[in-house]
Order: sequence, then structure tokens, then C-alpha cells
Amino acid sequence: MDLPSLLALAWPVMLRGTAYTLLFAVASMLLAVPLSAAITLVRVLRVPLARQLVAIYVSAIRGTPLLVQVFIVYYGLPSVGIEFSPITAGILALTLNVSAYMSESLRGAIDAVTHGQWLAGTSLGLTRAQTLRYVIAPQGLRAAVPSLSNSLISLIKDTSLVSVIAVTELMLATKELISTTFQPFPLYLAAAGVYWVLSSSFEQVQRWMERRLAFPS
Repeated sequence: MDLPSLLALAWPVMLRGTAYTLLFAVASMLLAVPLSAAITLVRVLRVPLARQLVAIYVSAIRGTPLLVQVFIVYYGLPSVGIEFSPITAGILALTLNVSAYMSESLRGAIDAVTHGQWLAGTSLGLTRAQTLRYVIAPQGLRAAVPSLSNSLISLIKDTSLVSVIAVTELMLATKELISTTFQPFPLYLAAAGVYWVLSSSFEQVQRWMERRLAFPS
């Protein structure tokens, strides 16, 4: 099969796969941002018991492969009566994974703010929560933008792992095309190009956020 014919055949299939990839990435991001913020608040504000529980959660997520987490959510939970569709299971697994990494980025950025800023908030009569909101968080967010962006870019690439639960995202769509056309090199190269374009788009968002927050690039 010549290249123009191959591209004509592959383009609609890969476009649908890309749409699923974007669905997983965007949905997981939207869910992970508030979840990671909540985890960070619990740890920074030192909420009793909950702080230890979320620390265990973060450690478990960071210490196990995402592929195993996908298997646990989709294949493991039904054994205890909790069952999800492939799309829901994929979004849930990706959300739980990326939220753990994002929370560590946020916590590290907040910890990097000098202790004097906390003391300044206290001297103004602010509670610890108020100091975090009005003094610490704005400074920490600026420092966290690059690390948070890396987590989101990694999320786009990690969506390829949901192909193992029969979701026809970009990677599985590419494999299916290869099984019928026997043209692995151009098709894998095309898939790599799509992932690159998607990741580059999020890099542009990162730069825009850095400019808005007056963070030096």
C-alpha cells in the first residue's frame, strides 16, 4: 500500500482514537486538579489522621505502576462488587495517578516558600488556613507551574495504557490499523507525531500560565 492510500485509510481511525485520548486527558485533568489541591491542603494544614491517610495514598500510587492501577480499577474492583465501564475505569485510574504526583508538586512548591512568610501571616492575625490562601499559595503556585505542567504532559502519554482495557484510544487504534495494513513504521510514526503535537499544545499552555503568573521561564 502506498503512503497516500495508507494515510487516507488511517486518518479517520486515528482521529477517533485521538478524540478518546483527549477525552481521557482532559477529564482526568479536570478531576485531578481539585483532588490534588484537597490532598495538598490536608497535608499542609496537618489535618489529624487524614494527613496520614493521604500520605499512604500518595506513597501507594507513586510506588506502583500505572498499568497495575488500571488493572486493579477495571479487573480487580468488580470482584468486590464495584464495576466500571472501560472509559470510566480509565479516567478514574488516570485521575488517581496524576493527582498523587500533582499533590507532591504543590506540596513541594508550598514548602519552598520561606518560613518567614508564615510568620508574617501570623503577625497579621491570619489563621494558618488564611495564611496559606492569601500569602503562601500565590507564591507556591508560581513555582509549581512547570512541575504541574510536566505531570499533565505525562498524563497525555500515559493515556496509551488504557488500551489494555479495550478502549480504542490512539494507541489501540494504531495497533488495529497495523494488524490490517502491516505497515508498523509509518503508523507508529504518525501516532508519535500526534502525541508530540498534543504535548506541545500543553507546553504552550504552560508558557501562557507562566506569563500570566509573571514566572520567569
